[in-house]
Amino acid sequence: MDTNLIAAGLPALGWTVHGGVLLRRLATARRDPLTGLHTRAGWTARAERLLSKHTGALVLLVDLDDFKATNDTHGHAAGDTVLIATARRLNDWCGRHGIAARLGGDEFAALVTDPAHTPGLRALQAALDQPTKHHGHTLPVSASVGFCHRRDLPVPALTDALSAADASMYAAKGHGRRNTRP
Repeated sequence: MDTNLIAAGLPALGWTVHGGVLLRRLATARRDPLTGLHTRAGWTARAERLLSKHTGALVLLVDLDDFKATNDTHGHAAGDTVLIATARRLNDWCGRHGIAARLGGDEFAALVTDPAHTPGLRALQAALDQPTKHHGHTLPVSASVGFCHRRDLPVPALTDALSAADASMYAAKGHGRRNTRP
């Protein structure tokens, strides 16, 4: 066997392995390690593309109510249980027609390309507000949900949709827990 050929191939093999490692790290960085949902960066890139293509899209922001009290009373492991349950419920609600993300802390986002194929916002609210079990304790869960329809935007920009959903979410918080407001 030609040693020159082997010597020439080793750097290429090294770069191939290195490239694979970098791709795995990038994919991992775009997923929240606790919930498995997209991170802000990963979600934003996909959501911008989807929002520009789907005129019926719906953008949502979700914020857990009184989440700090859960952590303070039951510990961070209990808080993690609530975050994981919330992520699963939001992701299940989105189904095949949307993507969900954990933006950070107790804040989540979703974009649904065809809301007619989801169970509806009341169903989402009901799912998010279900208590969760952790080490024999029933943990109350409540979320405020804000949303924006793409058709309500003068320009289909994700930043504008998120701002409108954020205003909607804070209006829901202002009207009490367990609320969803347009």
